[in-house]
Amino acid sequence: MNSAPSSRPTNHPSHRTDRRCRAGAVLPLLAGLALLAGCGRGPTGRFQGYLEGEFVYLGAPLAGTLTTLAVSRGAEVTAGQLLFELEHEAETAALREAEHRVAQAQARLADLQKGRRPSELASMEAQLQRAQANLALSTLDLRRREQLRDSNVIAPEELDAAKSRREADQAQVAALEADLTTARLGARADEITAAQADVEAALAAQVRAQWAVTQKRQAAPTNAVVQDTLYRPGEFVPAGNPVVVLLPPTNVRVRFFVPQVELVSVRPGRGVLVTLDGYTNAIPATVNYVSPQAEFTPPVIYSQENRAKFVFMVEATFRPGDAPALRPGQPADVRLNP
Repeated sequence: MNSAPSSRPTNHPSHRTDRRCRAGAVLPLLAGLALLAGCGRGPTGRFQGYLEGEFVYLGAPLAGTLTTLAVSRGAEVTAGQLLFELEHEAETAALREAEHRVAQAQARLADLQKGRRPSELASMEAQLQRAQANLALSTLDLRRREQLRDSNVIAPEELDAAKSRREADQAQVAALEADLTTARLGARADEITAAQADVEAALAAQVRAQWAVTQKRQAAPTNAVVQDTLYRPGEFVPAGNPVVVLLPPTNVRVRFFVPQVELVSVRPGRGVLVTLDGYTNAIPATVNYVSPQAEFTPPVIYSQENRAKFVFMVEATFRPGDAPALRPGQPADVRLNP
């Protein structure tokens, strides 16, 4: 009587050995098929990639304590919207001081250009009139004494004294006329030039102080999404450190890799279609950059087989209306748009 063949459990070592043997026989076959398929595959016009974003890091060129953080992560901001503000008491005080110095310099320049005050001019005009009256009187006295001298009534010394008084009165009138003319002209040209330079220096200091105040308040340069905030209110922010990270929609692009055999069909300006998980329709984009260097390049010999491994990085930008809904890091399938 023949006994029934004994059955071994499926986890018996001999069964595992049989499975390993069968797998060892199949794997070379699959590898060979894959190699044949890879060698025989031609250009497909389809590539793999991912979305990439070029972030904008917003900071202030001056240091200070963060007093206001007006946005949060994920928020959408428009151009000109306030992002954050640093304390600016010192800068505001410096601005007020600069404004006062401008007013002081401008007033001094105006005073130099106007000349003497009206009351001072009136006093000088009165002195001139008195000197002119004295000159008229001394002139008449000289004429009378000349007549008396011709008649030998007075001594020559008296005539000489009369001449001296008239000459002194003439000199006094000439001096007062010159002083009055100078007083009406204002300060000298060199003094006015120096005063104008003081005004310009004060204005430059005011512009610098105003710039310092405005730099403590940073606004969005364009429409964007707040990717991250790096400081909290109350923290000290060193000069130049970014506080808010923005991602403008125009800075989202797709980055994909093209084998060298298909590189000839990809040029800047070429249209592509980008397919993302969860999107029903493909999103059009335009190639704007093709890397001049290959990646994953074999280090030694450029054989026919090795050249098939060459890939070049390519970037393409989206239309402004499609970009806001995209997020960096999403995997993407890219194909050429015929």
